[in-house]
Amino acid sequence: HSYLTYKYNALTFLPLNLFEQLKRAANCYFLALLILQVIPDISTLPWYTTLIPLVVVLGITAIKDLVDDLARHRMDKEINNRKCDVLSGGSFQESKWRHIQVGDVIRLRKNDFVPADVLLLSSSNPNSLCYVETAELDGETNLKFKMGLRVTDERLQEERQLAEFDGETLIECEEPNNRLDKFTGTMLWKGERYPLELDNMLLRGCKVRNTEVCHGLVIFAGADTKIMRNGGKTRFKRTKIDELMNYMVYTIFLLLILISAGLAIGHSYWYDDIGSKAWYLYDGKNQDASLRGFLSFWGYIIILNTMVPISLYVSVEVIRLGQSKFINWDLQMYFAEKDTPAKARTTTLNEQLGQIQYIFSDKTGTLTQNVMQFKKCTIAGRCFWSDHGEFHRSAASPDEGALVTAARNFGYVFLSRTQDTISIREMEQENTYEMLALLDFNSDRKRMSIILRFPDGRIRLYCKGADTVIYERLSPNSRYKESTQTALDVFANETLRTLCLCYKDISTDEYEAWSRRHKEAQVALVDRDGALDRVYEQIENNLLLIGATAIEDKLQDGVPETIAKLAKADIKIWVLTGDKKETAENIGYSCSLLTDDMHIHYELWTHTHLERGGAYGAVLPQIDFVDMACECEAVICCRVTPKQKANVVSLVKKYKKAVTLSIGDGANDVNMIKTADIGVGISGQEGMQAVMSSDYAFAQFRYLQRLLLVHGRWSYIRMCKFLRFFFFKNFAFTLVHFWYSFFNGYSSQVSDMFITLYNLCYSSLPILLVGLLDQDVNDRLSLKFPKLYLPGQQGLLFNYKNFFISLFHGIFVSLIIFFIPYGAFLQTMGQDGEAPSDYQSFAVVTASSLIFVVNLQISLDTSYWTFVSCFAVLGSIAIYFGIMFDIHSAGIHVLLPSVFTFTGAASNALRQPYLWLTIILTVGVSLLPVICIQFLHKTIYPSVGDKVQRNRKKYEMELEQDEKKKPSAFQRGGRSRRSAYAFSHSRGYADLIASGRKRLAISGVRGHTASV
Repeated sequence: HSYLTYKYNALTFLPLNLFEQLKRAANCYFLALLILQVIPDISTLPWYTTLIPLVVVLGITAIKDLVDDLARHRMDKEINNRKCDVLSGGSFQESKWRHIQVGDVIRLRKNDFVPADVLLLSSSNPNSLCYVETAELDGETNLKFKMGLRVTDERLQEERQLAEFDGETLIECEEPNNRLDKFTGTMLWKGERYPLELDNMLLRGCKVRNTEVCHGLVIFAGADTKIMRNGGKTRFKRTKIDELMNYMVYTIFLLLILISAGLAIGHSYWYDDIGSKAWYLYDGKNQDASLRGFLSFWGYIIILNTMVPISLYVSVEVIRLGQSKFINWDLQMYFAEKDTPAKARTTTLNEQLGQIQYIFSDKTGTLTQNVMQFKKCTIAGRCFWSDHGEFHRSAASPDEGALVTAARNFGYVFLSRTQDTISIREMEQENTYEMLALLDFNSDRKRMSIILRFPDGRIRLYCKGADTVIYERLSPNSRYKESTQTALDVFANETLRTLCLCYKDISTDEYEAWSRRHKEAQVALVDRDGALDRVYEQIENNLLLIGATAIEDKLQDGVPETIAKLAKADIKIWVLTGDKKETAENIGYSCSLLTDDMHIHYELWTHTHLERGGAYGAVLPQIDFVDMACECEAVICCRVTPKQKANVVSLVKKYKKAVTLSIGDGANDVNMIKTADIGVGISGQEGMQAVMSSDYAFAQFRYLQRLLLVHGRWSYIRMCKFLRFFFFKNFAFTLVHFWYSFFNGYSSQVSDMFITLYNLCYSSLPILLVGLLDQDVNDRLSLKFPKLYLPGQQGLLFNYKNFFISLFHGIFVSLIIFFIPYGAFLQTMGQDGEAPSDYQSFAVVTASSLIFVVNLQISLDTSYWTFVSCFAVLGSIAIYFGIMFDIHSAGIHVLLPSVFTFTGAASNALRQPYLWLTIILTVGVSLLPVICIQFLHKTIYPSVGDKVQRNRKKYEMELEQDEKKKPSAFQRGGRSRRSAYAFSHSRGYADLIASGRKRLAISGVRGHTASV
């Protein structure tokens, strides 16, 4: 019965983690490069120059993955070691959850979590009622009613009775599945068969409430439980930029092979024509031109590997780690009320937050607080309102809790309830009513009725439900129809959840005749649900209207503003909920997902369409569903199971190739969270299942706008700018070797010292700080102008076009850096009458020009300057000159004469003014075209970001003025719309919700043209 969510164990960690890391093309490339470098005949650089960085990269990533997985291990261990009483040897013994097996009889106490899917046998409450909280399953904190069979309630209260039961019972039931709303089975006991339904089951993840003790039989354990079946697989998530970088590595590798092959061929011809005939070039190796060309090919593969240096991946990991810390440290995403900070639970997906196209959100506990308040009512044509009534009671739904609490405030106090009676204190007088029948709610009936026998013997039916179905069943003589309708319209315009109330007095003869038909329907073997509905219809007619109630379902703070901001950023928001259509649509209006100027389009889809592609396995219905829904500005999916939530996300990913984000707070959202490209968990009162499966977690939905529009956008811009510049600076550096090869006999010989230090010291810090700190506009302006988010969605800042621009920019700069100094050295004369035309002086001038160009180029690309940025640029240049003068000094030559042979070359070269002029000319020619292009582009074709930067001070003043006047969350008084009452969606202790076939209703907004 072990609960396992971790990815690795002690044996599989190293091989499995290495396998996952070697899926990254660059890591395979560097491993192959390392193998080449240990072959003496072709090695042009020491093998440790690749081994050390490769081990560091693989090690850092492995440690990060290990830390993440250890957290999963700790969580699994905590859950698996929870204690539970298990019947063993005729008495209950304390046992750990991981030792529980199917067929065990267990004892649960108040506030215990249910460890498995358990058949409820008996409880300490009358009639074996058991109250459970299902927050871990569906995110709802309201209580659900469960009930043991009457026969087990009467005969299985003592340990001795339970021990006998354990050995003489046969349970036949459905196969393990993920349907949280359904269970079918039979119990064979002492020759009798008893039907088992969902209302007899306590599912794993529920919490026992208001019940001192209960006993149950384990039906499903471990991975077979319904909550685990809904969990989905833990997927290895990668960003779009990661995938793109893989393809770019393939492109660079192909380019590298072509360049190396061309230079190797050149070396073969050169050696055949020149090298073999020059006695002073004889190296003692008797190798022909072809073999030398072959070895030169591999030598160039090693030299030119700096086009994709391993330091790129080290830097990417550092930047991602820093961006994750910024999210964790953001005080504006800290929820002080519950001391909950934002938490980046992964460090590999930050830039993907800047590319989200679709958000899939749960409703209860994610958009709403799941807190109901009774606000208004109309009774006998008169309106009343209340400022009291926040939900604090245990009830089957938050709405019912709000109504019961409001009744208490008006002097009608609910005292107790058994299977057959209800006790109420009415204005200090206590009365007990006999409950004769409960005609429960289902999504087709949209109403619920109860038949009571009053203390004086009268029989009365009370009915509550949606106004559309209640008005159809009213007696022609019923009063207050018009006044109640007017009040309903007012309540609906205020986005309150409305419920109509009515009653009917029933004679004893009429009730007894109807009761016989009701009992026949209850035991029907075929179409029991349909038979019950038909019997209910016979009694629910000629009703007399009492009035209507209006309840406010409180949204979380800032939800409407957040949804409006995200919509302006062209992010499509879909709400996926298990609620009925009317409830979900009402919340859509409350949170500004739906507005009055939108037209609503309704579509009905069964789970078969989503999971199997429609009738006969056709794929077309799935495409139709995605195409239709994606045309809408907003989509609400109703009556969906956790599995269907994940299927909806998968379909959009599959057919639209879109970047998706799922956000939820309950265990029913885990599969959806794992399926999306980004999973966000709301850490609240609904448990931690969603958070533990998420990539990012925070306490309130409103923080999502800051996560995406600020942190996500900044992370994307920073990473794109970092990658563009990194490719440019390494193309510019590496291709200088290419041009040099035409003048050195294609010998693949270079200075390994500069190659090693270039990416380590001379150019790494400025671009690393850009990747960590750069921002085009501040956070307040990022939120004020959501359109700034669009470039990330469209992938405009890093793609193959940007890659080739960086490539050609690098080619251009490498040409300038090589050939301008080459021309200057061709015919020169120093001021001392000597021409410094040696290769080392030429290398000093070329290298100095390169360092100035790359550091000044990143300065031009930096949007946000700080002291640290300035220090990094100047410091990198200073480090270069310091190291260069050191390696050309007499002191280091004395220490290592065989390694540092060019004593005084740097100081001699840089003493010549015309070489400084050469450096200045090279830097100027390299940078001037870039400056001109950037100026023209920002002047003629300014982006939204350019315009915001240009008017930054003006917009910041507007923000200060806006803060003084805070607009309301949403406008009331729009067109009339009916807000429906949200009944409990679980089956109570009577005949519970007859849900029939599970359906998916789509409520979408399709611009201004839609049909119903």
